[in-house]
Amino acid sequence: MNKYKVDILAIGVHPDDIELGAGATILKQIDLGYGVAVVDLTKGELGTRGSATLRLKEARKAMKYAGISYRDNLAMADGFFENNKANKLKLIKAIRKYQPDIVLANAPKDRHPDHGRASLLIKEACFLAGLQKIETKVGSRKQQKWRPRKVFSYIQDHDLVPDVVVDVSEYMERKIEFVMCYGSQFFDKKMKGPQTPISSQSFLDSLTGRATAFGRRIGVKYGEGFLCEEYVGTDDLMKIL
Repeated sequence: MNKYKVDILAIGVHPDDIELGAGATILKQIDLGYGVAVVDLTKGELGTRGSATLRLKEARKAMKYAGISYRDNLAMADGFFENNKANKLKLIKAIRKYQPDIVLANAPKDRHPDHGRASLLIKEACFLAGLQKIETKVGSRKQQKWRPRKVFSYIQDHDLVPDVVVDVSEYMERKIEFVMCYGSQFFDKKMKGPQTPISSQSFLDSLTGRATAFGRRIGVKYGEGFLCEEYVGTDDLMKIL
């Protein structure tokens, strides 16, 4: 039995990506009893505000706040990581370690070029992790192949049209608290330093605004949207109301 197995593996290229794109959904799924792990591809070391050391501290704080089971950082190069064999193997090992049924990934197209590159890397690693002839080991132990059943991409800066919207009406306030675990990155009137596209109050307001827009389309107060390249099936139409 794999003691690390979780239901959902949320992957982000920067610490804070999963909180921003899928934070309310993660909080909800944990409350529903599902196991969630997080893998950050980089330490966010090129961020204008804060530092790699501080971002790692903030990531641990966010993990504790949400009740996330495990959080790893693969220490790829922020801004310069490549979708190559070495990085794919790092991610394949993480996918096989946690054996998730669902993977949450960066947006396939976004303002930050890292996001789209990470999305493709994650998608390809999820497929390759299911191939028996790709061998990976943890120490001397050979890992079992594992392919997640679905990969959902959370929406980030660009206004993409979701394929699935999750009702997070009871979780929006907690999502903002989850995001604010990264105090170096987001609005704080006491914080000095250069301004960035995400350091204003209006950016935090935009998170709620987008959630309101997605929620309205499914008849609820707040929603979080996801893209999925594959069909999302059901055995009962009533379950998707």
